[in-house]
Amino acid sequence: MIIDAMDILYSGKVDGFCIVSSDSDFTRLAIRLREAGMKVFGFGERKTPTAFISACDKFVYIEILSEHTQEAKPPQKNRRANKRRPEVPAPVETDDKKRLSIITREVVKLISDSVEDLADESGWAYLGDLGNLLIKKQPDFDPRNYGFQKLVLLIQSLKIFDIEKRDTAKGNVKHVYVKLK
Repeated sequence: MIIDAMDILYSGKVDGFCIVSSDSDFTRLAIRLREAGMKVFGFGERKTPTAFISACDKFVYIEILSEHTQEAKPPQKNRRANKRRPEVPAPVETDDKKRLSIITREVVKLISDSVEDLADESGWAYLGDLGNLLIKKQPDFDPRNYGFQKLVLLIQSLKIFDIEKRDTAKGNVKHVYVKLK
């Protein structure tokens, strides 16, 4: 597989690689691909060694890709009304079977430090930038690991952040900003 990956790399026809493994043997391959300017997405089990996780741009535990992340949408009676008022996504059930990790002080510190790193003069940080920074700092960071479908829902649950939705030039698009209380 490593030889095939290098052949693909040198063909120049791809922008990134996906490595599905929980084996640390692919750590050096991930590092080499990133050195060549490729994006590397890793997928593996919870037992995956930290070295391989850190070698990827983004790492996703396959346990969170089960059917609970692809919730069936309830039947819509009035589609027109729902288009005007989009529903806020509900958090995933947080029983121990659905959650891979608990929210520790370290996770809260990671998020709050990242908000401070990105905050403007008034203390607000754009949620999209926050998500990107969290993944750069910890490639296996994913709100689904903690039982939430979306980062905004995880942040709301912490109760130490203010969240503000701002209108954009496009009427149906809102930007979400986060600030420490």
